[in-house]
Amino acid sequence: MSKVVLVLSCVFGLLNPAAASAWGYQGHKVVGSIADQLLKPNAKQQVRQILGFDLRTAGPWADCVKSVARHDDGTFHYEVDPNHLEFEVPCTPFDSKEERARIVDYAKRNWFTCTYAPDGFERGCHNTFHFEDVAVQRNRFDRSFQGTSDHDAVAAIGAAIAVLTDQPVPPPFSIRDKKEALFMLAHFIGDLHQPLHVGSVYLDADGTLVDPDLAQRIDPATETTGGNAIQDQNVNLHQEWDDIPTDIGEVATRELLSDARALPASQGRIEDWPAAWASDSVLVSHDAFAGLNFRLIRTEPGNNTWSVAFVDHVEYLRRQDAIKRQQLAKGGARLAELLNAIWP
Repeated sequence: MSKVVLVLSCVFGLLNPAAASAWGYQGHKVVGSIADQLLKPNAKQQVRQILGFDLRTAGPWADCVKSVARHDDGTFHYEVDPNHLEFEVPCTPFDSKEERARIVDYAKRNWFTCTYAPDGFERGCHNTFHFEDVAVQRNRFDRSFQGTSDHDAVAAIGAAIAVLTDQPVPPPFSIRDKKEALFMLAHFIGDLHQPLHVGSVYLDADGTLVDPDLAQRIDPATETTGGNAIQDQNVNLHQEWDDIPTDIGEVATRELLSDARALPASQGRIEDWPAAWASDSVLVSHDAFAGLNFRLIRTEPGNNTWSVAFVDHVEYLRRQDAIKRQQLAKGGARLAELLNAIWP
């Protein structure tokens, strides 16, 4: 292989939770749109001055970064898939020379700060910033649990908060400035509210749940990578959860804004909020995986695939739709809540 190319088909792809885009770009736009309308005047002014984009536009940015390829000669380039130009749509606001250079530089600085090679070759540490893989047997997020790391979604949000509050950036993150931190928050807070970006099932060859926290390390043969290795006919379960209800579109609806405004305020220090939000998403993931039965359909070293069957498919889809709306509203509300707390 002459080069590793992470094209935008991987941004919306099916391979692993880092390659999948929580909510798809439409959902990230909706989360940002909700937040845009809930920002207080000072926070709105700060976002406008620092970011140069509204949060709705900024939401997909961290997935656009996945189009950066590392070549064998050590150089990094932004790659567009000529066979799927439609995947470039949410990234066009960042196609100026300056913004493309920022994307490439961010990927380069955050490539080797940790190791992430889910399919045998390095995909860049920045891909890990998008997700957790906490087992559904857990009822909260905790850094000691398998499926978490110091470079996961909770840690990435914490690092961005540190930059915006003028604190040192914790390793392994490299965040150039407050603009980059805002791009990260606009995306990763959305990721943290897609339940399959936080909770995961680990399955044995019989399709039975196994508990990774009972072992010293995760057995690769049991990983479903946030549902990406679980097939529901022609799509995987993770992708199914990424798709938002079609009636929502790409902006905040009246109903979502009402739900966002009604969300109880987060408690404690803002530095503790990301872990608390992740704990909430772990609980939501219990509902996302409830009523499902699994069967192993393909065995490959470190890349098993399961099929899914539903106790009541119609009821599951109804519940899925309600959860998606609830989580989009939470994501937008909490993004705004955080920025309003930083810039009251």
